[in-house]
Amino acid sequence: MSNSFGSFMETQRTQNGSGEVAILGRLLTNGKEELPLSLARFLLRVEFSDEDKMRMHELATKNQSGLLSSQELEELQGYAKAGCLLGILQSKARATLRKRKASKYAHG
Repeated sequence: MSNSFGSFMETQRTQNGSGEVAILGRLLTNGKEELPLSLARFLLRVEFSDEDKMRMHELATKNQSGLLSSQELEELQGYAKAGCLLGILQSKARATLRKRKASKYAHG
């Protein structure tokens, strides 16, 4: 991993919820822990397209070789941010569905 991308990822990990990904995650969930069921189910079906997955692999390979241009580094960081946000939202979606399932069984 090149120093630039490694520094970016370290910054994302140490911002403790104040980074743009965390802020956007809170915005999209309206600051609530639980999501509407339809949104939770939808989010768990969201994934990168095959083309995006291939592009991420290409960028990651170039990054490991230290061959990324500044534009490609920005693109790779964009993919990382989007993937992080998707992970946050999918985690909230799974928690919502688990909580609803547990609530359903507790009430009968």
